[in-house]
Amino acid sequence: ALLFITVYTADGFLNYVEDHCVFNLTKLDDIEFIKSYYYQKLEFTRFSSSVGKYVGYTEYGVRNAEAWNKDTGNLAAMRNEKERYCLNNVGNDHEAAL
Repeated sequence: ALLFITVYTADGFLNYVEDHCVFNLTKLDDIEFIKSYYYQKLEFTRFSSSVGKYVGYTEYGVRNAEAWNKDTGNLAAMRNEKERYCLNNVGNDHEAAL
């Protein structure tokens, strides 16, 4: 799986975003793009290309997901990440592993 993590800290609190691709084959229909948002090691919101929208896991995360799902431009961009981010990099990583 492909993984990219961005970490932000302020006053000891940890907030980070994790992008990763889950795959068995290099075909686009077999790849899932996931972007997870964390605070203090607790995932509060996630975008999954298999669901096609944001899902919240905490009260704060649900509010974020509702607001972010209303932004059609951002949602379209996130849906495109599977092809833009995963497909290109998965092909490279798959070839390197073989």
